[in-house]
Amino acid sequence: MPHDQKTKREKMAKADKDLIGLGIVVAMIILIIANGSSVIADFVTSLISNGKPLDDILSAALLLNVALLLFGCRRYMDLTGEVSQRRQAEEIARTLAQTDPLTGCLNRRTIDDALQDMIASARITGHEVVTMVIDLDHFKRSNDVHGHLAGDAVLLEATRRIRSALPERSIIARLGGDEFACAAIYDPDHSEAIDRLVLRINEQIAHPIIINSLAIEVTASVGLATTSSSDSSASQKLATTLLHRADLAMYQAKKAGRNGYRWFDASLESELRYRNELEHSIRQGIPAGEFVPFYEKQIDLDTGQLTGFEMLARWKNPRRGLMSPDVFIPVAEEIGLISDLSESLIRQALKDAREWNPRLTLSVNISPIQLRDPWFAQRLLRLLLEANFPPQRLDVEITESCLHENLGMVRTLITSLKNQGIRISLDDFGNGYSSFAQLRTLPFDQIKIDRHFVSNLDVSKDSATIIEAISSLGKGMGLPITAEGIETPEVLAELRKLGSFKGQGYLYGQPTDAQSVHEMLADQNMLRELATADDQFEHAAAA
Repeated sequence: MPHDQKTKREKMAKADKDLIGLGIVVAMIILIIANGSSVIADFVTSLISNGKPLDDILSAALLLNVALLLFGCRRYMDLTGEVSQRRQAEEIARTLAQTDPLTGCLNRRTIDDALQDMIASARITGHEVVTMVIDLDHFKRSNDVHGHLAGDAVLLEATRRIRSALPERSIIARLGGDEFACAAIYDPDHSEAIDRLVLRINEQIAHPIIINSLAIEVTASVGLATTSSSDSSASQKLATTLLHRADLAMYQAKKAGRNGYRWFDASLESELRYRNELEHSIRQGIPAGEFVPFYEKQIDLDTGQLTGFEMLARWKNPRRGLMSPDVFIPVAEEIGLISDLSESLIRQALKDAREWNPRLTLSVNISPIQLRDPWFAQRLLRLLLEANFPPQRLDVEITESCLHENLGMVRTLITSLKNQGIRISLDDFGNGYSSFAQLRTLPFDQIKIDRHFVSNLDVSKDSATIIEAISSLGKGMGLPITAEGIETPEVLAELRKLGSFKGQGYLYGQPTDAQSVHEMLADQNMLRELATADDQFEHAAAA
């Protein structure tokens, strides 16, 4: 590998310096012996024949030179030893700095230089370089289940398997955690060899890894980028660019279902830039008040009477206009801002709903991430106190999938909120997570049928059967049912045949902002200051 060749050159240079130093010492010894040989001979002869040196001053000078020579040799040997130890320490430090201590691969600091050397070498011979970023799928979960020692063993075995699949003169580095980077030289006329290589890597890693009689299954997601699709003018930063592009492609392989590979595509960088801009805009938009509540009507289908509104999030983005929650809610959840975003919306919605007729309710959706916060109930109660809003008018909607994630935490939260008078609805019912036992043990106040079944009601017999079953279930448990997604008169007509429901959907109007709701309620004499005494009395009695 180019990086190994560079290391060998450094070692050869150091060896040459050692030989030069040794040669100087030997030359000094030879010079002293050659010049002082006659004096040494007279000195020895005089000692043997007379028992004393011939010339005391000359003899003293000779002994002093010999002593200095011996001292110099001893000092040279000591210095040589010290230099050798220092070089060993430097070599160890360099190895630690350049390689991963667990796997022995290159590390994140050295992969760029090694890759740049490989690219330069390959271009001399007319070849190209492929860069791969490999991430082990679900490694953290396996690490948590089996322990860190088993995790280290998995990483070592995965490294061995990757290395065995790579051709000669390849590079392998551990970027951190369970992420690796590899690079290999290939002939651009036979690029199909890369596909065979990455398939071989995926196949090798997918074999169960046996550790302490446990068969641990690990797969890998791989992203690829090549120099053939890169701008050669940016050669100085080409290594960094290739790793970045391969990393983007790897995340696409993750999104596509894992245990596979994806090639880098130029659109990925556009997506990344858009995502980064979106994250930045969300961080700025929350304190700037760009996220606002919109409201969708909730109707009693038997009487046609307005019963309340569901709050829906909208983003008044200064550059892109009004944006739906499908765009920004998942991103806010991923970057850890969903709680701040949700609380800002609920705070504004409580302020808006305080002006409505007291018999109108406000429904708000809660993210599954917020349900993991043990202090969420206290945060919500603080918002109610700040707005001076009656808890009995608030309906918190929890999606059915949350029951599958953490039933114990949801039960605690529901109990805490209901003790304060807040109503709890099970949203998106019918997705298949809930069971009858969970409905019996969790004190829900209402069930909301998933809009998929409602919107298809006029064309799907299966949807009609499911809704009829849910209606019977709600009647048996004494739970009111709201049907979402009523968009046509035909759906409404079919729904009325199956039971008594509350409903909401575009048939009753598009979700609208607070000002439009205020004007509509004013026209219908349904604002708080216009509410009749009977309305106030009925609301107090219900509370």
